[in-house]
Amino acid sequence: MDIMLILKATLAGAVLGAVFKKFKLPIPAPSVLAGVIGVLGVLIGGMIADKIF
Repeated sequence: MDIMLILKATLAGAVLGAVFKKFKLPIPAPSVLAGVIGVLGVLIGGMIADKIF
């Protein structure tokens, strides 16, 4: 995976998180653990689909 893509995504997430906190808006994401597990599930599902299809 491209390290620059990971860094850009992390930076974008951090900036958006800061903007949401600044304006006292609820962050549009599930709780931290549930969000990480959900993203991991999507990643694993995509990898499985690549192998099947």
